[in-house]
Amino acid sequence: MRIIREREVYQLTFLPRFFPVNCYLVEEEHELTLIDAALPYSAKGILQAAARIGKPITRIVLTHAHDDHVGALDALKQTLPDVPVLISRRDARIMNGDRTLDPNEPDTPIRGGVPKKMKTRPDILLEEGDRIGSLLAVSAPGHTPGSMAFLDTRTNAFIVGDAFQTRGGVAIAGQLRPLFPFPAFGTWSKQVALESARKLREYNPSLLAAGHGHMLLQPGAAIQRVIAEAEQSSGFLPQEGRAQHVSKNRP
Repeated sequence: MRIIREREVYQLTFLPRFFPVNCYLVEEEHELTLIDAALPYSAKGILQAAARIGKPITRIVLTHAHDDHVGALDALKQTLPDVPVLISRRDARIMNGDRTLDPNEPDTPIRGGVPKKMKTRPDILLEEGDRIGSLLAVSAPGHTPGSMAFLDTRTNAFIVGDAFQTRGGVAIAGQLRPLFPFPAFGTWSKQVALESARKLREYNPSLLAAGHGHMLLQPGAAIQRVIAEAEQSSGFLPQEGRAQHVSKNRP
C-alpha cells in the first residue's frame, strides 16, 4: 500500500504498480472520513493508515458500488460496527446486486463488478447537496447511475471516484485509455459521464482525486482538455447528436 498526502486528503493506493485502486481518508479536526473501501484485502491497510494519522474513522462514504470501491466494506464493518456507511440512494440498489434501470435512464446495461455476496447495507442514503463533515455530496452519474463525488469545502479538493481517472492519462469515465482501459469498460453511460464532467468542472477543483491514478493538483486545464476531446468524439454523442454528426460529415 502506498500513502500520499495532500493537505487533509490521504490517498491510499493498493496494487500501485499494476492495477492501482485508491481509497481516501479525509481528515477533520477530530476524526476521519473514509471514502471508498478498495479491495477485499484492504481493510488492514486502511485501519493501519488511520492509526498512523491518529484519529478514528467515524464514517464510510462510497462514491459508487463497484467491487473495487466496496471490497473491504464487510471486513471494515466487523472492526467498526458502529461506523455508518453512506452511499447515494440510486447506487444503494446496485450495492444490493440490482442492475435494473429506471424509466428515465439511458437504456444501456450497468457494467462493472457489482457485489454479489456483500452483507453490509448502507445506513444513510445520500442526495445531491448533503453535507458529510467538510464534504459536499455532488451527484456525478455516468460510470454508474448513482455515482457521487465529494468536494472538500475547505480546500476545493474533489474526490470523484471513477467520474475521472488519471492512471494511463486523464480521462472522463468512458474515455478509453489503452494503458488503463478498465474504467472505460465498466462505464454505464458515456454521455451522462460527459454531462457530469462538465458539472464537476464548474466547481473549479484545486485537486482531483480519482479512483485510479495519482492525485492531480490544479486539474482545470486537464479537465477542460478531456471534456473537449469527448465533445469531439462520436462515441460521446447522444443518439440524436450521433445521427447529425454522421450526416454532417458524410461526403
